[in-house]
Amino acid sequence: MKFIHPGDSHRHSLETLNQLYEYDDFMASIKTVLDLGCGSGEDLTWWATATTRDEKAEPLNIQCTGIDLASELLLTNRHKNMFYHQADFDGNIPSIPSGFDVLWCHDAFQYAQTPVKTLSNWWNLASTGGMLYIAVPQTINFFRGQFDYHLPSGSYYHYTMVSLMYMLATAGWDCRSGFFKQDSAESWIHAMVYKSVHKPLDPKTATWHKLVELNLLPETAARSIYGHNYLRQQDLVVPWVDHSLMSMALK
Repeated sequence: MKFIHPGDSHRHSLETLNQLYEYDDFMASIKTVLDLGCGSGEDLTWWATATTRDEKAEPLNIQCTGIDLASELLLTNRHKNMFYHQADFDGNIPSIPSGFDVLWCHDAFQYAQTPVKTLSNWWNLASTGGMLYIAVPQTINFFRGQFDYHLPSGSYYHYTMVSLMYMLATAGWDCRSGFFKQDSAESWIHAMVYKSVHKPLDPKTATWHKLVELNLLPETAARSIYGHNYLRQQDLVVPWVDHSLMSMALK
């Protein structure tokens, strides 16, 4: 799915943002956010203007940084705690300091030309235990009894839950403690993972079994790998932030 208007993309991300907003302790712990591929900056503005849920709401004053290729942030509503850098998130970003509590990437990761390297670079930008959220459209779908393959300009890979999990864990992101969602009603894959203590691995030698040994994969993924020597998506049962458990078994 490719959104026609920036507001459509933000309305899609609001479902996840509003779910996170229910966790008061989590929101209070966030000091810095980096929006990778921030577009017009509507998600970034949400973080920058977030408040407590108290009767007398207090601003959380989260320091928010956006990265995109546009020459300037399109939103005219600027905030003193919102910053913008014109840069390509696919490579090293020398002008950005490390130590971000949340790395946010909604509707942008599909444009990464070197996805594993990109995720490894992002690992270096995160604070200890920092969170990474990715929402990427699914470009392989089953529609009216036939497989539907499509790939928008600028995208070079077809992502599945399994392939994204493999890339994330190889790049040092803890998928065992993470959250995942792939709803059959929409063609999107969502992943919310945390920076592990393990540095990014060499993709050439990062086997499924190695990732299991490092406790970087969900328990159901580990059982699938022990049984088949690879990960089958239909074996996955993974949690989402709304406390639901989602089976990835083929419908």
